[in-house]
Amino acid sequence: MDMPNELALLSNRPVRRMGFGAMQLPGPGVLGPPKDHDAAIAVLRRAVEAGVNHIDTAQFYGPDVANELIREALHPYPDDLVLVSKVGADRDEQGQWLPAQRPEQLRAGIMENLASLGLDQIPVVNLRRHPDSDVPLDEQLELMVAVRDEGLIGGIGVSNVDLDEYRQARRVADVVCVQNPFNLVDRSGQDVFDACEADGVPYVPFFPLGSAFNDENPVLGAPEVIEIAARLGATPAQVALAWLLAVAPLVLLIPGTSSLSHLEENLGAADLELEPSDLDALGDVGS
Repeated sequence: MDMPNELALLSNRPVRRMGFGAMQLPGPGVLGPPKDHDAAIAVLRRAVEAGVNHIDTAQFYGPDVANELIREALHPYPDDLVLVSKVGADRDEQGQWLPAQRPEQLRAGIMENLASLGLDQIPVVNLRRHPDSDVPLDEQLELMVAVRDEGLIGGIGVSNVDLDEYRQARRVADVVCVQNPFNLVDRSGQDVFDACEADGVPYVPFFPLGSAFNDENPVLGAPEVIEIAARLGATPAQVALAWLLAVAPLVLLIPGTSSLSHLEENLGAADLELEPSDLDALGDVGS
């Protein structure tokens, strides 16, 4: 199936390559309610109005907050909207990120996502692998396949995996996407990125603009990014996102924000055309 440049297939459903990530909708530290509830609702509705039909979320964003905002803003959901959630983590009362890797915890997480999103089936659920997990990956994947076969999820993705884990997952389950770190500066997952491209599996980079938790952002502060942005009349964020869209046709972006102006800025990156010389210059960033 030939797809227009702005579209890709995610679990056999066409989505725009510029999506939206809900991680920044809750309060500081991805904890508690948003600082501006009405603004969060407005951002979600504007994203869908502008054509976004791929939204990434998780029950542990808040916890509970992101999913409940999505349901309030968008339910009943448009037919073409692909909601992607993830399981494998939890939060304590102080907001610390905890592993929740056992099969029964993964199933519980899926059921919580279904309830909070108001869905009978989640289109895609990512298994977020914890780096220090003592649970065999095959046990986790067997649970994910069982839940998919029950009809509770539509497709299985994997997140935070190395190349061996990615290949292992492909042997056990029909992996529909991979969500790993990747941006102009952090290309430590290049081997997984290349494997996904070769296999035709969508790659969804998290922190596409660099970590949202660092005061100094090496992506947006890179001299090459700043120079190209100034020359093209764009912002550094738009240049960094446009580069990701240019490096492979199956890259799907989920930049997040709680600001309408930042949302419009991110969406505008899909229309930014980088010249080959720009791509060459950006290819050297961080090297």
